[in-house]
Amino acid sequence: MPYLLKSEPDKYSFDDLLRDGETVWDGIKNPQALITLRNMKRGEDCIIYHSNVGKAAVGTAKVVSVTTDPDNPKIPIVRLKAGKRLKSEKPLAEIRDASVFHGSIMFRQFRLSVVPLSDEQFDWLVHG
Repeated sequence: MPYLLKSEPDKYSFDDLLRDGETVWDGIKNPQALITLRNMKRGEDCIIYHSNVGKAAVGTAKVVSVTTDPDNPKIPIVRLKAGKRLKSEKPLAEIRDASVFHGSIMFRQFRLSVVPLSDEQFDWLVHG
């Protein structure tokens, strides 16, 4: 299953991920988002979305591993590997208007920082 991961680009941008190559996706506090992170599997695709500044899907990443924090087993440690920049960023307004996103949890619970995507949604973001 693919996922959309929101990042504040003034704190950690897609360019930072490209520079680093890999990173631990952390700082998530919302219980529902933590459950989604725990359910991730190695090799799954992700879309990196810049929230607050830019408000657009900007690039891809892959899940390298999912483990748990030894001090707190409820906290998943998700390692991501940088993918590629999208050929064209997908702004929030375009995503909202796309029929493939009608009824998406992304717009029902907008504050979630991790959102599962359908394969069709992922394909639209990458190729649409």
